[in-house]
Amino acid sequence: MSWRDLLKLFWIGLGILALDMASKGLISFFFRPFELSPHFFPFGGLSIFRAFGIDFCIHHVTNRGMAWGLGGGVQDLILMARLLIVMSLGVYLKRSPKAYFQRYALLLIIAGGLGNILDYFIYGHVIDMFHFIFWGYSYPVFNIADTSIFFGILALLWKSWKKSRLPPHVASESH
Repeated sequence: MSWRDLLKLFWIGLGILALDMASKGLISFFFRPFELSPHFFPFGGLSIFRAFGIDFCIHHVTNRGMAWGLGGGVQDLILMARLLIVMSLGVYLKRSPKAYFQRYALLLIIAGGLGNILDYFIYGHVIDMFHFIFWGYSYPVFNIADTSIFFGILALLWKSWKKSRLPPHVASESH
């Protein structure tokens, strides 16, 4: 991958990271953590959308673990794993010729991972803010970094699924 391609990826990743950090900063400044303000709509948040049995609100939730708050008691171990994954994906992105075709998916995962890593150093935990309630089911609260990681993984899975559906002779010729 050329330096020009890497520079383009850098600016896109920086944009995702800046959007994530700005949203978390705004939430930290304007919203009290959920535990301190349970009297707002729903679950301590600000209602944005409510229709067809779907509620969407924004509120400040602290997450000391991973997805769904799992592993909150081993926060330092989670930080080390995140750092290792982000660095490994970065090296793979730079050095592997195969990574060229997956570069944007990998970039989404790396930028999201960096956003959550920076949270640990800035706030001591990850800040989540987007909350959906689908027909009474409260979906776990998430942030822009989590969304970036999710779509990066989804893109890799989609590419893998599409490649697995190709005839063997075509799949081996394409990346």
